[in-house]
Amino acid sequence: MKKQPFTTAADLKAFSQAHHETAAMTAIRMTALQQYLDLPLAEFPKINYRRWLLDEGQPFVANNTSVVAQQPITVNVDQQGTKPATIKLSAEAQATGVVVLDFFTAQAQYPELFAKYYMTLALPKSAHQLAAYHAASVNSGVFIYVPQNVKLTEPLTLNFQQDTTTGQTYVHHVLLVAGEDSDLTILESRQSDDEQVISGNIVEELILEQGAHVHFTAIDRIQTVAYLARRAYLMKNARLDWALGLMNDGDILSDFNTDLVGEGSHTEFKAVAIATGSQSQGVTTRITNYGQHTEGNILQHGVILSDATLIFNGIGHIVRGARDSDAQQENRVLMLSRTARGDANPILLIDENDVRAGHAASVGRVDQSQMYYLMSRGLSKDVAERLVIRGFLGSVLAEIPSAEARDALKRTIERKLIDGQKHRDSAE
Repeated sequence: MKKQPFTTAADLKAFSQAHHETAAMTAIRMTALQQYLDLPLAEFPKINYRRWLLDEGQPFVANNTSVVAQQPITVNVDQQGTKPATIKLSAEAQATGVVVLDFFTAQAQYPELFAKYYMTLALPKSAHQLAAYHAASVNSGVFIYVPQNVKLTEPLTLNFQQDTTTGQTYVHHVLLVAGEDSDLTILESRQSDDEQVISGNIVEELILEQGAHVHFTAIDRIQTVAYLARRAYLMKNARLDWALGLMNDGDILSDFNTDLVGEGSHTEFKAVAIATGSQSQGVTTRITNYGQHTEGNILQHGVILSDATLIFNGIGHIVRGARDSDAQQENRVLMLSRTARGDANPILLIDENDVRAGHAASVGRVDQSQMYYLMSRGLSKDVAERLVIRGFLGSVLAEIPSAEARDALKRTIERKLIDGQKHRDSAE
């Protein structure tokens, strides 16, 4: 039986009109809906997500009256579910002309930037079925624009919370445009409740114009099943430093992609992940060197407890013509349970001769000599294990520029490890 679309053209148009979207945005939605069934599924090596129901559910729920408990806002951008974002910029950001708007407001106020960058470069809306689903059904998000030459000394802090109590599929979009020679830090927190198993489709697009420099730190604590795409497009001499803490409890398909298009562009991608319980996390990180003299490095460390699955795919691709480019990667997984499943897949695709490339990968267990040393000094097995793991994950923690964000990630890691050890020990 042929798969049916997730919504109708009439419902899509009604949603778009109710949110006062531009005619161009409505057209994007309609085209994506038409393409959806004909596009292929996204392919990720060794990750079989076809039964995860990532494109099921209803993204357009009328009269959404659910109230999510509001916390005191200590961030610049706070968005609860599909409600409009609450935005409180610092004096510095306001004085330098930084723009942060709710997704629907931004379409009308910055139509040219939207037309130029929204799902055209970082993640084209016709890339695959999940992208088309997103383009057709996006129901929340924010737009961030940092003007040319603006160098922020204070980070932009973002908090996004999925609300599953409404029964509404969470389709969230972040579009960040960093103008020429700008410099900024993003500290992002993503989380969801576990009231219902409601899927999410989350896309974040980062466009770095010439000479821009962005430090992007995120801590993810998603408890539902979700497709999470973080996609970046770098122009000449731009630099993007990723530091991600993947502390999710749900089944997550992570699609992290950085295109080094401009000459001299550079990215450093560092991520840590912990998988516990019976969850599955599939993480595919791709860096493609298009421009000459570009550099892309991947460092991924993960820990698996209980019956969980964690798969790291690291893909470094140097295309023909990208001379004097560099692609390096390291993927390492620690397995702390006999029933855990882990994989670390380094993939190098080299189409040019005058380049440098290398990879390292390992899947193993905690170093017993380290455990013996710590336990001989009076620590319990579980405490010693957690100390060794924190050291294993420390390379990413050190890259987080904010002490507050580092502490938050450390607390989340500790919570995940303790819960995972309890689940493992009870099963064994």
